[in-house]
Amino acid sequence: MSLNEKLKKYRLSESEYQLICDQLGREPQGVEWALYSALWSEHCSYKSSKVHLKKLFNKSEKVLQSFGENAGVIDLGQGERVAFKMESHNHPSFIEPYQGAATGVGGILRDIFTMGARPVALANYLCFGESKADRMETLVKGVVSGISGYGNCVGVPNITGQTEFHSSYNNNILVNAFALGLYRPGEKVFTAKASGPGNLVVYVGAKTGRDGVHGASMASESFDDNNDAKKPNVQIGDPFFEKLLIESCIEVMRDDLVVAIQDMGAAGLTSSSFEMASSGGVGFNIALDKVPLRDGQMMPEEILLSESQERMLLICEPKNLAKIEAVFAKWNLDATAIGEVTENKMIKLTWHNEVLCEIDPDHLVENAPLYNRPYNEWTSPNKVDALQMNECNDLQDSLLKQLSSEQGCARNWIYDQYDQRVGAQTISDCSGSVGMVRLPDSERALGVVLGCRPHVMRIDSQVGGYDSIAYPSLELAAKGFETIAVTDCLNFGNPEKPELMSEFVASVQAMSEQCEKLNAPIISGNVSLYNETNDNNITSTPATGLVGVRDTLTGPANAFQGEGDVVLLAQLKQASLSGMHSELNGGKEQFCGAVDAGEVAQFNQFIRELVTSNNVTSSRVVGKFGLAYALAKMTSVGVGCEVTTEKATGSNLTEKYFAEHLYQVVLTLPEKDWESLQSNSFPFELNAIGKTTAGQFKVDDQINLTAEQVSNAYSSWTTHFEKLS
Repeated sequence: MSLNEKLKKYRLSESEYQLICDQLGREPQGVEWALYSALWSEHCSYKSSKVHLKKLFNKSEKVLQSFGENAGVIDLGQGERVAFKMESHNHPSFIEPYQGAATGVGGILRDIFTMGARPVALANYLCFGESKADRMETLVKGVVSGISGYGNCVGVPNITGQTEFHSSYNNNILVNAFALGLYRPGEKVFTAKASGPGNLVVYVGAKTGRDGVHGASMASESFDDNNDAKKPNVQIGDPFFEKLLIESCIEVMRDDLVVAIQDMGAAGLTSSSFEMASSGGVGFNIALDKVPLRDGQMMPEEILLSESQERMLLICEPKNLAKIEAVFAKWNLDATAIGEVTENKMIKLTWHNEVLCEIDPDHLVENAPLYNRPYNEWTSPNKVDALQMNECNDLQDSLLKQLSSEQGCARNWIYDQYDQRVGAQTISDCSGSVGMVRLPDSERALGVVLGCRPHVMRIDSQVGGYDSIAYPSLELAAKGFETIAVTDCLNFGNPEKPELMSEFVASVQAMSEQCEKLNAPIISGNVSLYNETNDNNITSTPATGLVGVRDTLTGPANAFQGEGDVVLLAQLKQASLSGMHSELNGGKEQFCGAVDAGEVAQFNQFIRELVTSNNVTSSRVVGKFGLAYALAKMTSVGVGCEVTTEKATGSNLTEKYFAEHLYQVVLTLPEKDWESLQSNSFPFELNAIGKTTAGQFKVDDQINLTAEQVSNAYSSWTTHFEKLS
């Protein structure tokens, strides 16, 4: 095979090949090609993004583990801690939607329990193309079935999520999975840092097969017209094995039999072994012929790069091997010593006593190439002095159109397939704006919400970056939660295009600034680049997962709760966007004003204190489609409202109803509570705009609907996905 053919096969550039030769003092040989291909892939090395990720705000007094581990860990106080993370499985899910999504769930769960935490919550962030686009019904059905098929069987509730539809995802969908695990008081946090020369390297879990070979490098390149050829790169999962693996791993960790442990995720045995050795400053001797196999004909390169699911690598003292073997045998899983830790920081791989390579793990982990891709300082192409939205002739008809659109209709078909209550700790599920679980030892509530509104990113990447943190943090605050930490999944197109890299840098910098003002560090995450097909990029989509804590188990509802409550509108008044209403109606993408991250944090605190100090019966942050849509969403259970928009932001009714003003929050209070509250002075604008009513939805003299009409318009999923009902 010629050099050019090898470079193409292993997805390495000529400059990277030269760097390898400089490191080794010679040309790479044998399995070394595969090792470099995997660990120097974009998916594993973050070579195009790491220079910017290093600048992220990632520390606070609550952070116990951050970047560099499988998941971040936060101290909640009162002896309770949580580990959480978000990751992408975009490319595999587009190629093979069921297994791609299922193994995304399985992989993110392993990132959590490898830290020693028991998984207690799942969430997902999904972006699909237009409902009538080629394969889209198949993709939606496959992805949702994969998520439910894995999560439901493994026994972890799916408590929240976000699903978007837009033409930019027609040929490259996004499937991002979030998981969170809980440490009860006294439970230990485990890391992947190998130590102790003479300790054993132990393979545990399911046997290795050929599925997922070269999966990491496949996920690091763009799509073309030959995507079916990549199906062998997609992993195959088994949730029942995962459940067994969770219980067996937690048992050996609880019994303090483990020195270090790592999930075999992207790049499989290669990444887990090299990363564990590099982080610990030690070496490994590994006999590849001892790896348990499903197919006895597999060769070393396939064994090293397989991404077969439900596998872990752990380090233990030799005296504990028999105990570990007994635990895994009880759960009908393999536990096999395949090597040992060495003091000399070299990884030696052998195959039936033949030495295949001997290499410093830092060459592949710490010394991968880093690219500071060209980008430009951000200047917005869509900023205007004042919004110029087209006036609506029929505001009521426009609202009904929003509610019944594929962007605005109910997502029940999706989340009704998920087990949202397994484990009996769920307080609020996918039907609400914030997923919540009960913390069993402190009797507090833990809140989870996913963020990033792609339509805001399409208007402006910097504003979208701020919004990916600000909006979900306000959703937490509106339910009384303090935001404590963030994970992210940065989905972007080709970083080699300066205009795309400019969007990446602008949004990531804005995210970091907003997190710092909220004192909510980004403690874990994932970067997914090259989300493009035939040179067409997705909407740049920095998805986020925010976690918060509330002292009480109960809080405001999502919908109006009873007749006669006062409807309040809290307003920050920073920036205003033409928003999804203009996008739906072919209007111009535009915004005016600017986001002040510090003021957003102050408004966040104001909303949280307002909720926790008063008898707020319901709350909702105004988001896509604007104020009228938010009020209609709160009407869906049969209790409506009669409001006037006189005090709402906007120069005309179209802007008051349908522009998206950053930021507005709708809250309701019993009338007597509002009477005692309104004598106070407020740091932000807070106005009564109406009252809740029985079964009617009225806004000024422009919209007059029954709650049933609102509900019928919102329940229009099958008009877009006829076969998915």
